[in-house]
Amino acid sequence: MPIPFKGAGNMEELDRSLFKEENVRNGAGRLFGSYEYRYGPGEHVVDAHWHNEMEWFYVAEGEVRFQVGVDTLVLQAGEAAFVDAGELHAGHASGSHGCSFYALVFDPALLSGAVYDAVEEKLIQPLRDRSATFPRRAMPDAGLGSSLLKELAAIRRACREQKPGYEAEVKGRLLMMLAVLHAGGEAADRRIHHEAARSPEGDALKVERLKRVIEHIRVHCGQPIRIAELAALIPLSEGQFIRFFRGMTGQTPIGYIKAYRIRQAALLLRETDRRIADIALETGFDNVSYFIRSFQAVMKSSPSDFRRRRDPER
Repeated sequence: MPIPFKGAGNMEELDRSLFKEENVRNGAGRLFGSYEYRYGPGEHVVDAHWHNEMEWFYVAEGEVRFQVGVDTLVLQAGEAAFVDAGELHAGHASGSHGCSFYALVFDPALLSGAVYDAVEEKLIQPLRDRSATFPRRAMPDAGLGSSLLKELAAIRRACREQKPGYEAEVKGRLLMMLAVLHAGGEAADRRIHHEAARSPEGDALKVERLKRVIEHIRVHCGQPIRIAELAALIPLSEGQFIRFFRGMTGQTPIGYIKAYRIRQAALLLRETDRRIADIALETGFDNVSYFIRSFQAVMKSSPSDFRRRRDPER
């Protein structure tokens, strides 16, 4: 069962941003989000999605099979992965004990100053355009990885404690991570054209095709969605599409659609007073009993209990 922790004053809760995230990035204190979750064995930690912010994903316990674009990393406890803005990513709990993870999602605008200075030119802009970004993986037994993880741990602690001024510590430590990265000359070049040149099979095209499918699911989740119409977006035969989708996300298309609908239903349960039957219909379930069973299987709670936990007075 996912158990969330979210620091106050951050971007909107991770539940709101399962696919193409549309987080609020306006105003002070809204340029980063800090999240902690725990999942059971075999559960999807993060359904495939993308957002305009960057992200550090740290595995606190267990093991996570983490996918960024077409690349898959098996992250052990104590390791972290970095996701550039706009990159499709997903995670799945591996092993037999489940996992817990910490995610720091931030807009690079958090690091910018009021004027265009040397820091903006030499550190922030190359981070934005991916010409000098963080390594994909940070490991505790590597020199740079150890330094990055130390700063990330301090950020996590600051977001948990939320002492006055903690936002400044988050910003300062992210800048320190960039300074360490450049001081060691270990920045990674992940510009789109650079990746395309490295991948003759067109990995970037595969990701864009998958994004097209996910966006279609997001827009039409309240309507019947057939495999044939998703396959036609790429285009592939239905069999080829199912293999493609599973290879890219670790989920079947049907399982993925159901998970998205359940998460959308959870948002409506938490944020509105609408009847459970109406929410089921709006999120694509034409049978309320099936919706309740599906919700229970994913959220480990009935819809009514889920709503009650968010608002004990209901």
